[in-house]
Amino acid sequence: MATRMIDLVGPAVAERAAGQAPPILVDATLGAGGHAELALTTYPWIRVIGIDRDSSALGIARDRLAPFGDRISFHQARFDEIPAVLEEAGVDLVDAALFDLGVSSMQLDRAERGFSFRNDGPLDMRMGTDGPSAADLVNESEEADLADIIFYYGEERRSRAVARAIIEARRRGRIETTAALADIVASVVWADPASGIHPATRTFQGLRIAVNDELGELVQALHAAERILRPGGRLAVVTFHSLEDRIVKQFFSARSGRAAQARCALRARASRVAGVAICRSVRPHPVSRRAGCAWSASSHGPARTKGVSARVIPRARRRASPTRSRPR
Repeated sequence: MATRMIDLVGPAVAERAAGQAPPILVDATLGAGGHAELALTTYPWIRVIGIDRDSSALGIARDRLAPFGDRISFHQARFDEIPAVLEEAGVDLVDAALFDLGVSSMQLDRAERGFSFRNDGPLDMRMGTDGPSAADLVNESEEADLADIIFYYGEERRSRAVARAIIEARRRGRIETTAALADIVASVVWADPASGIHPATRTFQGLRIAVNDELGELVQALHAAERILRPGGRLAVVTFHSLEDRIVKQFFSARSGRAAQARCALRARASRVAGVAICRSVRPHPVSRRAGCAWSASSHGPARTKGVSARVIPRARRRASPTRSRPR
Protein backbone atom coordinates (compact mmCIF):
# COMPACT_ATOMS: atom_id res chain seq x y z
CA MET A 1 0.00 0.00 0.00
CA ALA A 2 2.85 2.43 0.79
CA THR A 3 4.34 1.95 -2.67
CA ARG A 4 0.95 2.49 -4.28
CA MET A 5 0.44 5.70 -2.32
CA ILE A 6 3.80 7.11 -3.37
CA ASP A 7 3.13 6.14 -6.98
CA LEU A 8 -0.18 8.03 -6.87
CA VAL A 9 1.33 11.28 -5.63
CA GLY A 10 4.36 10.78 -7.88
CA PRO A 11 3.21 12.81 -10.91
CA ALA A 12 2.99 15.93 -8.74
CA VAL A 13 6.56 15.64 -7.43
CA ALA A 14 8.35 13.63 -10.11
CA GLU A 15 9.74 16.61 -12.04
CA ARG A 16 11.67 19.68 -10.98
CA ALA A 17 12.31 22.51 -13.41
CA ALA A 18 15.76 24.08 -13.37
CA GLY A 19 15.96 26.97 -10.94
CA GLN A 20 12.70 26.09 -9.19
CA ALA A 21 12.33 25.15 -5.53
CA PRO A 22 12.08 21.41 -4.86
CA PRO A 23 8.55 19.92 -4.79
CA ILE A 24 7.02 19.58 -1.33
CA LEU A 25 5.05 16.60 -0.02
CA VAL A 26 3.05 16.82 3.20
CA ASP A 27 2.81 13.52 5.08
CA ALA A 28 -0.06 14.49 7.37
CA THR A 29 0.03 11.21 9.30
CA LEU A 30 3.77 10.62 9.59
CA GLY A 31 3.64 7.79 12.12
CA ALA A 32 6.90 5.81 12.10
CA GLY A 33 7.90 7.43 8.81
CA GLY A 34 7.34 4.59 6.33
CA HIS A 35 5.63 6.64 3.63
CA ALA A 36 8.04 9.55 4.07
CA GLU A 37 11.09 7.28 3.83
CA LEU A 38 9.83 5.73 0.61
CA ALA A 39 9.01 9.14 -0.88
CA LEU A 40 12.40 10.64 0.03
CA THR A 41 14.18 7.61 -1.41
CA THR A 42 12.12 7.43 -4.60
CA TYR A 43 12.32 11.16 -5.33
CA PRO A 44 15.72 12.40 -4.04
CA TRP A 45 14.92 16.04 -4.91
CA ILE A 46 11.73 16.51 -2.86
CA ARG A 47 11.14 17.96 0.58
CA VAL A 48 8.74 16.37 3.07
CA ILE A 49 6.81 18.09 5.84
CA GLY A 50 5.93 15.41 8.40
CA ILE A 51 2.99 15.91 10.76
CA ASP A 52 1.77 13.71 13.61
CA ARG A 53 -0.05 14.44 16.84
CA ASP A 54 1.67 11.52 18.62
CA SER A 55 4.97 12.66 20.18
CA SER A 56 6.24 9.10 20.57
CA ALA A 57 5.64 8.38 16.87
CA LEU A 58 7.49 11.57 15.95
CA GLY A 59 10.46 10.45 18.04
CA ILE A 60 10.63 7.15 16.15
CA ALA A 61 10.28 8.93 12.79
CA ARG A 62 13.07 11.39 13.65
CA ASP A 63 15.49 8.54 14.31
CA ARG A 64 14.44 6.60 11.23
CA LEU A 65 14.60 9.58 8.88
CA ALA A 66 17.72 11.25 10.30
CA PRO A 67 19.85 10.24 7.25
CA PHE A 68 17.71 12.55 5.06
CA GLY A 69 18.80 15.62 7.01
CA ASP A 70 16.96 18.87 6.31
CA ARG A 71 14.95 17.37 3.45
CA ILE A 72 12.30 16.55 6.06
CA SER A 73 10.89 18.62 8.92
CA PHE A 74 8.88 17.30 11.86
CA HIS A 75 5.80 18.94 13.39
CA GLN A 76 3.63 17.79 16.26
CA ALA A 77 0.08 18.74 15.30
CA ARG A 78 -3.27 17.33 14.26
CA PHE A 79 -3.67 16.80 10.54
CA ASP A 80 -6.44 19.39 10.36
CA GLU A 81 -3.82 21.96 11.43
CA ILE A 82 -1.90 21.73 8.14
CA PRO A 83 -2.26 25.45 7.27
CA ALA A 84 -0.75 26.49 10.63
CA VAL A 85 2.12 24.02 10.19
CA LEU A 86 2.88 25.35 6.71
CA GLU A 87 2.83 28.91 7.99
CA GLU A 88 5.31 27.92 10.69
CA ALA A 89 7.50 26.29 8.02
CA GLY A 90 7.30 29.35 5.77
CA VAL A 91 5.46 27.47 3.01
CA ASP A 92 2.40 28.73 1.12
CA LEU A 93 1.46 25.84 -1.19
CA VAL A 94 2.59 22.24 -1.58
CA ASP A 95 2.64 19.80 -4.48
CA ALA A 96 1.18 16.73 -2.79
CA ALA A 97 -0.32 15.54 0.48
CA LEU A 98 -1.12 12.11 1.85
CA PHE A 99 -3.15 10.80 4.76
CA ASP A 100 -2.98 7.28 6.21
CA LEU A 101 -5.96 7.24 8.54
CA GLY A 102 -6.74 5.18 11.62
CA VAL A 103 -4.77 3.86 14.55
CA SER A 104 -1.32 2.39 13.91
CA SER A 105 -0.04 -1.03 14.99
CA MET A 106 2.59 0.86 16.98
CA GLN A 107 -0.19 2.37 19.11
CA LEU A 108 -2.17 -0.85 19.35
CA ASP A 109 0.86 -2.82 20.54
CA ARG A 110 1.57 -0.50 23.47
CA ALA A 111 -0.77 -1.47 26.30
CA GLU A 112 -0.21 1.82 28.13
CA ARG A 113 -1.83 3.73 25.25
CA GLY A 114 -5.15 1.99 25.96
CA PHE A 115 -6.22 1.41 22.35
CA SER A 116 -6.48 -2.37 22.44
CA PHE A 117 -8.07 -5.04 24.59
CA ARG A 118 -5.44 -7.60 23.57
CA ASN A 119 -3.15 -6.37 26.35
CA ASP A 120 -4.63 -4.90 29.53
CA GLY A 121 -3.78 -1.26 30.09
CA PRO A 122 -5.28 2.06 31.17
CA LEU A 123 -8.39 3.05 29.24
CA ASP A 124 -6.89 6.03 27.39
CA MET A 125 -7.14 5.91 23.55
CA ARG A 126 -5.88 9.48 23.01
CA MET A 127 -3.70 10.00 19.95
CA GLY A 128 -2.07 12.91 21.76
CA THR A 129 -1.78 13.75 25.44
CA ASP A 130 -4.49 16.37 25.86
CA GLY A 131 -8.25 16.21 26.24
CA PRO A 132 -10.55 13.67 27.91
CA SER A 133 -9.55 10.02 27.77
CA ALA A 134 -11.74 7.03 26.95
CA ALA A 135 -12.03 6.39 30.69
CA ASP A 136 -13.46 9.89 31.15
CA LEU A 137 -15.94 9.27 28.34
CA VAL A 138 -16.99 5.85 29.62
CA ASN A 139 -17.36 6.93 33.24
CA GLU A 140 -18.96 10.35 32.79
CA SER A 141 -21.23 10.14 29.73
CA GLU A 142 -24.97 9.65 29.89
CA GLU A 143 -26.31 6.28 28.79
CA ALA A 144 -27.95 7.72 25.66
CA ASP A 145 -24.75 9.47 24.61
CA LEU A 146 -22.73 6.30 25.09
CA ALA A 147 -25.24 4.35 23.00
CA ASP A 148 -25.02 6.95 20.21
CA ILE A 149 -21.22 6.93 20.19
CA ILE A 150 -21.02 3.14 20.10
CA PHE A 151 -23.75 2.82 17.47
CA TYR A 152 -22.78 5.59 15.06
CA TYR A 153 -19.00 5.49 15.39
CA GLY A 154 -18.54 1.82 16.22
CA GLU A 155 -21.47 0.56 14.12
CA GLU A 156 -22.31 -1.81 16.96
CA ARG A 157 -25.87 -3.08 16.60
CA ARG A 158 -26.17 -3.84 20.32
CA SER A 159 -25.06 -0.39 21.37
CA ARG A 160 -27.94 0.14 23.78
CA ALA A 161 -27.20 -3.10 25.59
CA VAL A 162 -23.53 -2.16 25.80
CA ALA A 163 -24.36 1.29 27.18
CA ARG A 164 -26.70 -0.22 29.81
CA ALA A 165 -24.01 -2.71 30.84
CA ILE A 166 -21.47 0.11 31.22
CA ILE A 167 -23.86 2.13 33.40
CA GLU A 168 -24.50 -0.94 35.59
CA ALA A 169 -20.76 -1.57 35.94
CA ARG A 170 -20.16 2.08 36.86
CA ARG A 171 -22.37 1.66 39.92
CA ARG A 172 -19.79 -0.78 41.27
CA GLY A 173 -16.85 1.52 40.55
CA ARG A 174 -15.01 3.36 37.80
CA ILE A 175 -14.04 1.48 34.64
CA GLU A 176 -10.32 2.20 34.29
CA THR A 177 -8.77 -0.53 32.14
CA THR A 178 -9.18 -1.94 28.65
CA ALA A 179 -9.69 -5.47 29.97
CA ALA A 180 -12.48 -4.35 32.29
CA LEU A 181 -14.33 -2.62 29.47
CA ALA A 182 -13.80 -5.54 27.08
CA ASP A 183 -15.28 -7.94 29.64
CA ILE A 184 -18.33 -5.70 30.12
CA VAL A 185 -18.96 -5.55 26.38
CA ALA A 186 -18.42 -9.29 25.94
CA SER A 187 -21.12 -9.94 28.54
CA VAL A 188 -23.80 -8.50 26.22
CA VAL A 189 -22.36 -8.86 22.72
CA TRP A 190 -22.10 -12.40 21.44
CA ALA A 191 -18.89 -13.56 19.85
CA ASP A 192 -18.96 -14.88 16.29
CA PRO A 193 -16.25 -17.55 16.08
CA ALA A 194 -16.49 -17.59 12.29
CA SER A 195 -15.53 -13.91 11.97
CA GLY A 196 -12.67 -13.97 14.45
CA ILE A 197 -13.71 -10.49 15.63
CA HIS A 198 -13.65 -9.86 19.38
CA PRO A 199 -17.07 -8.71 20.71
CA ALA A 200 -15.55 -5.43 21.97
CA THR A 201 -13.95 -4.43 18.66
CA ARG A 202 -16.72 -2.12 17.47
CA THR A 203 -17.21 -0.52 20.88
CA PHE A 204 -13.50 0.27 21.13
CA GLN A 205 -13.54 1.74 17.62
CA GLY A 206 -16.48 3.98 18.48
CA LEU A 207 -14.89 5.26 21.67
CA ARG A 208 -11.55 5.91 19.96
CA ILE A 209 -13.21 7.91 17.18
CA ALA A 210 -15.15 10.00 19.72
CA VAL A 211 -12.15 10.60 22.01
CA ASN A 212 -10.02 11.88 19.13
CA ASP A 213 -12.82 13.54 17.13
CA GLU A 214 -11.48 11.59 14.16
CA LEU A 215 -14.35 12.21 11.76
CA GLY A 216 -14.63 15.91 12.52
CA GLU A 217 -10.89 16.35 12.10
CA LEU A 218 -10.99 14.38 8.85
CA VAL A 219 -13.62 16.70 7.36
CA GLN A 220 -11.59 19.77 8.28
CA ALA A 221 -8.31 18.17 7.16
CA LEU A 222 -9.66 17.39 3.67
CA HIS A 223 -10.75 21.00 3.20
CA ALA A 224 -7.42 22.25 4.57
CA ALA A 225 -5.44 19.99 2.24
CA GLU A 226 -7.49 21.19 -0.71
CA ARG A 227 -6.62 24.80 0.06
CA ILE A 228 -2.86 24.26 0.34
CA LEU A 229 -2.38 22.20 -2.86
CA ARG A 230 -0.96 23.85 -5.96
CA PRO A 231 -2.91 23.46 -9.22
CA GLY A 232 -1.72 20.13 -10.57
CA GLY A 233 -1.05 18.80 -7.07
CA ARG A 234 -2.26 15.48 -5.70
CA LEU A 235 -3.99 14.32 -2.53
CA ALA A 236 -3.98 10.63 -1.51
CA VAL A 237 -5.94 9.14 1.39
CA VAL A 238 -5.95 5.61 2.83
CA THR A 239 -9.08 4.73 4.82
CA PHE A 240 -9.64 1.81 7.17
CA HIS A 241 -13.34 1.68 7.96
CA SER A 242 -16.61 2.58 6.32
CA LEU A 243 -17.25 5.85 8.19
CA GLU A 244 -14.09 7.64 7.11
CA ASP A 245 -14.21 5.89 3.73
CA ARG A 246 -17.65 7.39 3.08
CA ILE A 247 -16.50 10.90 4.05
CA VAL A 248 -13.48 10.73 1.74
CA LYS A 249 -15.46 9.35 -1.21
CA GLN A 250 -18.20 11.96 -0.83
CA PHE A 251 -15.63 14.74 -0.60
CA PHE A 252 -13.86 13.72 -3.79
CA SER A 253 -17.09 12.93 -5.55
CA ALA A 254 -18.25 16.49 -4.89
CA ARG A 255 -14.94 17.93 -6.09
CA SER A 256 -14.91 15.86 -9.28
CA GLY A 257 -18.47 16.83 -10.14
CA ARG A 258 -19.55 13.25 -10.61
CA ALA A 259 -20.59 10.23 -8.57
CA ALA A 260 -17.76 8.26 -6.98
CA GLN A 261 -16.60 5.48 -9.25
CA ALA A 262 -14.12 2.67 -8.88
CA ARG A 263 -11.86 4.25 -11.49
CA CYS A 264 -12.22 7.55 -13.29
CA ALA A 265 -9.97 10.07 -15.01
CA LEU A 266 -10.31 13.76 -14.36
CA ARG A 267 -9.56 16.49 -16.88
CA ALA A 268 -7.09 19.02 -15.53
CA ARG A 269 -8.16 22.62 -15.16
CA ALA A 270 -6.21 25.59 -13.88
CA SER A 271 -8.13 25.57 -10.60
CA ARG A 272 -8.17 21.81 -10.22
CA VAL A 273 -5.79 19.10 -9.26
CA ALA A 274 -4.90 16.92 -12.23
CA GLY A 275 -4.65 13.17 -12.36
CA VAL A 276 -6.47 9.96 -11.79
CA ALA A 277 -8.93 9.29 -9.00
CA ILE A 278 -8.76 5.71 -7.79
CA CYS A 279 -10.70 3.87 -5.14
CA ARG A 280 -9.33 0.44 -4.39
CA SER A 281 -10.63 -2.19 -1.99
CA VAL A 282 -8.22 -4.57 -0.33
CA ARG A 283 -9.12 -8.13 0.71
CA PRO A 284 -10.43 -7.93 4.31
CA HIS A 285 -8.22 -9.28 7.09
CA PRO A 286 -9.96 -11.90 9.30
CA VAL A 287 -10.18 -9.43 12.19
CA SER A 288 -10.52 -6.13 10.35
CA ARG A 289 -11.76 -4.51 7.16
CA ARG A 290 -9.31 -2.37 5.21
CA ALA A 291 -10.07 -0.16 2.25
CA GLY A 292 -7.58 2.03 0.48
CA CYS A 293 -8.59 5.15 -1.39
CA ALA A 294 -6.37 7.57 -3.25
CA TRP A 295 -7.88 10.43 -5.18
CA SER A 296 -7.11 13.69 -6.92
CA ALA A 297 -8.91 16.79 -5.65
CA SER A 298 -9.65 20.43 -6.34
CA SER A 299 -6.98 22.83 -5.12
CA HIS A 300 -9.51 25.41 -3.92
CA GLY A 301 -11.53 24.54 -0.83
CA PRO A 302 -15.12 25.45 0.05
CA ALA A 303 -16.25 27.67 2.88
CA ARG A 304 -14.42 27.34 6.18
CA THR A 305 -15.45 24.41 8.36
CA LYS A 306 -14.32 25.73 11.72
CA GLY A 307 -16.37 24.17 14.49
CA VAL A 308 -17.21 20.95 12.67
CA SER A 309 -17.09 18.10 15.13
CA ALA A 310 -17.46 14.35 14.85
CA ARG A 311 -20.70 14.47 16.85
CA VAL A 312 -22.39 16.53 14.11
CA ILE A 313 -22.03 13.79 11.52
CA PRO A 314 -24.06 10.95 13.11
CA ARG A 315 -26.85 13.22 14.28
CA ALA A 316 -27.25 14.62 10.77
CA ARG A 317 -27.32 11.10 9.39
CA ARG A 318 -29.96 10.10 11.92
CA ARG A 319 -32.23 12.95 10.81
CA ALA A 320 -31.78 11.88 7.21
CA SER A 321 -32.95 8.37 8.06
CA PRO A 322 -35.75 8.82 10.62
CA THR A 323 -37.09 5.30 10.17
CA ARG A 324 -33.82 3.63 11.07
CA SER A 325 -33.85 2.09 14.53
CA ARG A 326 -31.24 0.40 16.64
CA PRO A 327 -31.62 -3.14 17.91
CA ARG A 328 -31.81 -3.41 21.66
